[in-house]
Amino acid sequence: MMCLESDGAGTGGSSQDCIPGAGDGGVETLSGRMNPITTVLDMKSPEMESPSSKASLPEKPLNMRRARVAAAGILSVGNVLNYLDRYTVAGVLLDIQQHFGVKDSGAGLLQTVFICSFMVAAPIFGYLGDRFNRKVILSCGIFFWSAITFSSSFISKQYFWLLVLSRGLVGIGEASYSTIAPTIIGDLFTKNTRTLMLSVFYFAIPLGSGLGYITGSSVKQVAGDWRWALRVSPVLGMITGTLILIFVPVAKRGHAEQLKARSSWFRDMKALIRNRSYVFSSLATSTVSFATGALGMWIPLYLNRAQVVQKAVEPCNSGPCSTKDSLIFGVITCITGFLGVITGAGATKWCRLKTQRADPLVCAVGMLGSAIFICLVFVAAKSSIEAAYICIFAGETLLFSNWAITADMLMYVVIPTRRATAVALQSFTSHLLGDAGSPYLIGFISDLIQENTNKSPLWEFLSLGYALMLCPFVVVLGGMFFLATALYFLEDRAKAEQQVIQPMMPPASVKV
Repeated sequence: MMCLESDGAGTGGSSQDCIPGAGDGGVETLSGRMNPITTVLDMKSPEMESPSSKASLPEKPLNMRRARVAAAGILSVGNVLNYLDRYTVAGVLLDIQQHFGVKDSGAGLLQTVFICSFMVAAPIFGYLGDRFNRKVILSCGIFFWSAITFSSSFISKQYFWLLVLSRGLVGIGEASYSTIAPTIIGDLFTKNTRTLMLSVFYFAIPLGSGLGYITGSSVKQVAGDWRWALRVSPVLGMITGTLILIFVPVAKRGHAEQLKARSSWFRDMKALIRNRSYVFSSLATSTVSFATGALGMWIPLYLNRAQVVQKAVEPCNSGPCSTKDSLIFGVITCITGFLGVITGAGATKWCRLKTQRADPLVCAVGMLGSAIFICLVFVAAKSSIEAAYICIFAGETLLFSNWAITADMLMYVVIPTRRATAVALQSFTSHLLGDAGSPYLIGFISDLIQENTNKSPLWEFLSLGYALMLCPFVVVLGGMFFLATALYFLEDRAKAEQQVIQPMMPPASVKV
């Protein structure tokens, strides 16, 4: 329990008000101990509560807690569907290339256009999310991308540009969700519970991505047509959007921390740009997006080409093509996503016993370790697909270990009424500098190398491998940005805590 002692001013004595789920003298989160933030709720005196109110307290908070946990669960399911839809296309990419007759750069354009529209729409939804009904915006976004994805499954082979356009529209719909949903969770919970719920929410990213590959390859295999893979997520999306409208509460912004003051958009942006922890962690997140966007789009195809060179499989010149690599990669992504969240949380908890800068330092070590294993993937793939998968497993686990930690760091260094804007700006930056261009850039470099070499399965494999070698260098850069974040993390966290405390601090002094 975390107990805040009042000096008893106004009540005639000292008192303790304990907040459930917190540790003595600090907050015990999923990944360790954080210093406490004093709120108005922490300073209540027992004399202020009547016997009848005390008797009704256990049942009402229990029901509210269950409702909030259910809401967080629904939001996490929605996040799974967002990424499932996003990577279903990657799961059947080889079939799409054969059906529409496009090269690597054309295939990469599908993801690049999606991310470009996503990042442009994110700041807009961030502004709306800080000012209007968030669950209505979320539901409308899900209904929109579900309808577009379902319609895109009927596009004929003469209209590849229409498929590209549809992915751009889907990006707009999904931007509303990724920008706003975490801020609702941030307002429903605080401290250790918020860390846990955000970890579940962000575990949905690798889980949904992996399920996208699995869904795309499995549904295509069963139906015998890749188009059916695009018709699964829309149905589930419609159901989830309806559940959000019905069961997700309208959480007040900053309600969990009792912060009600709101500043202008320009003041929010100015404060975020001056927040050095936020800036460096956003740049680090951009490198993660670059790597995950490129590797997620191209690794299954790269491994397929490796097996063609090793004569383990025949080259696919007409559909339907083998989706075994997409299926295996999807399963690996699901497992490594779970292990990454647990590994990151556990490592941070242990490191916090040594330093309060554990969060960014754990992220930095994870990034640098991931870069090593990503490099080994391209070495191993030339002779052993099994060894390549082992390196992918280790590299993804380390890469995914920072997702929930990064989100939690943002919640600590940014005040509640500014979080939707902060998430939106971070999303815009990470996509602009990351996966908005990386899938197309890798495909473009691969095509450029092939144009200057003899056309053969060997050079198709090597050219894509050389292009993907850009990823580990970008990941190392991300590790450097996380180290820079560690320099300013404690200072920026203290500033955010002070802004939460000052508007509601009573005249009586409070000792922690």
